[in-house]
Amino acid sequence: MEFNQLESFIKVVKFKSFSLAAKELYTTQPTVSNNIKNLEKELNTTLLDRNSKTISLTDSGKLFYKYAVELVNIRDKAKFAIADHDCKVEGVIEICASSIPEEYILPYVIKDFSKKYPKVLFSVTHKDSRKVIDSILEGKLNYGIVGAKYYSEVLEYIDFYEDEIVLCLPEGERNPWSDKDLLDIKTLFSEKFIFRKPGSGTRRLIEERLSEKGIDLDDLNIISYIDSNEMIKKMVELGLGISFMSKIAVKNECDLKLIKTLRIKDLDLRRNFYFVYNKNRTLPPLVEAFKDFLISWKY
Repeated sequence: MEFNQLESFIKVVKFKSFSLAAKELYTTQPTVSNNIKNLEKELNTTLLDRNSKTISLTDSGKLFYKYAVELVNIRDKAKFAIADHDCKVEGVIEICASSIPEEYILPYVIKDFSKKYPKVLFSVTHKDSRKVIDSILEGKLNYGIVGAKYYSEVLEYIDFYEDEIVLCLPEGERNPWSDKDLLDIKTLFSEKFIFRKPGSGTRRLIEERLSEKGIDLDDLNIISYIDSNEMIKKMVELGLGISFMSKIAVKNECDLKLIKTLRIKDLDLRRNFYFVYNKNRTLPPLVEAFKDFLISWKY
């Protein structure tokens, strides 16, 4: 049993494709196919169901998969331990994160982590919180960073940053409120709103907290649903509407007196951002080191 066979098997399971697995491993599709055939021959079993439209694991494949991941991770842990001892830790950490942590928090995390591990590179992609969780549950990802919890018995959440969602309005004479005011919740019914699309952790928290007060999003005058935080900020700045946003996301706009933030009386909009992972799968040692770093990290 060779590591290139195990890696081929793991990547095919991840991508449900021999060609994509080959591309990820910088090799050819026939090589990946032969690696898995030789692995199946050694184990005297069939690991993958190749007859259906989508490649899937057989019962034997499901049983073996966790051992394959564990074997590769044990190898990587040994390499990491030696590299860490010799101060030569390097590699790539691939992170899939929701909007707010990706845009406004991860740059600071990466800056501080790089002081300890200067040779580590990062590859960051964006998905909303719901899609990150779905990808982990589907086995496409092993971990991610999100702004909302979705329950599953296989998921472990580690909070590493406390955030607050605030009501954002244009600065200046276009609104009558002071930034020290606590708005009555009834004020929301007379305003035009800009909201994130479904799947956003910010939107999910707002929906939950308003629902606790007997308010549905349909009760509000919502003029736009937008994916981009930057676009929402610009629309608020231009006076097109108001929006609930993460406090850290509008820090610069508040400092520049472009946007004003307010709180709603008796509406708690504090939340955490989380490193989330499938606790039934072993994380690669470099990712494990990143997770441990996040636990003690302070902004």
